[in-house]
Amino acid sequence: MADSPQLLAALDLMRRMPPSRMEKSLEELVDLVPDLTDDLLNTIDQPLQVAKDVKGNTYLLCDYNRDGDSYRSPWTNIYDPPLDDGVLPSEKLRAMESLANDIFNAYREMYYEGGASSVYFWDLHDENFAACVLFKKDADQVKKLNVGNWDAIHVVEVRPNTPMKKASYKLTTTIMLRLSTDHSVQRNRGTLNLSGSLTRQIEASLDAVDNSAHVANMGKLIEDMENRMRDTLQAIYFGKTKTVVNGLYRASGSVSQQQKDALANALQKELAGGRRS
Repeated sequence: MADSPQLLAALDLMRRMPPSRMEKSLEELVDLVPDLTDDLLNTIDQPLQVAKDVKGNTYLLCDYNRDGDSYRSPWTNIYDPPLDDGVLPSEKLRAMESLANDIFNAYREMYYEGGASSVYFWDLHDENFAACVLFKKDADQVKKLNVGNWDAIHVVEVRPNTPMKKASYKLTTTIMLRLSTDHSVQRNRGTLNLSGSLTRQIEASLDAVDNSAHVANMGKLIEDMENRMRDTLQAIYFGKTKTVVNGLYRASGSVSQQQKDALANALQKELAGGRRS
């Protein structure tokens, strides 16, 4: 099904839709081709949703903790709505998952100063396994900011080499950013909408003497990746936008700028003449 022309056409269509209405576009596409529902949900990254488990813990919903219509909490390891035969990680992976949730929760507090995080592990073939590390931060009660969302999805594939005490890691990161602000120039009012996504991938081979080392290695890779992608977003999303906007404003305000320069030159001449007299 992955090579289906219908699926490829659907994915191509989603790439052309505005990122700000990703969820709505995906919902409409699923209505059009219900047979592709699982493939579309597995392939298309969409903004993360927040939920609370039976103990009141906040966790994030994604395809990696979904089984049917139920989602598993990384804190309780229980599905909501309850699911008797839901897929659960092995005992070894569950121990790593619990450790990773505690560590990345501290990482979230340090870097995001709020928001929510979740980590999910699952088994692959042989000794290989994978993990998904999620972060979500919404900007609330910020002056002139109507909407501000940051969603980070990190998927790590781990291939341990136990005899060599090393492991290969393949990290795929997607960051989705959405901003909507009130915008006004003199008497003109409007809004500025900025949204998009950025995906990067790296591979690395690192020492891994035990299971806790895997969590530490994933943390280092994710921290480095997020720092680089933040810098890229700063340059592309904000730097280029600022350059374009300043260019537009300068064109309309060039006359007033010339008047300011002329006035400054006249004042300098007057001051120079006053000193000579």
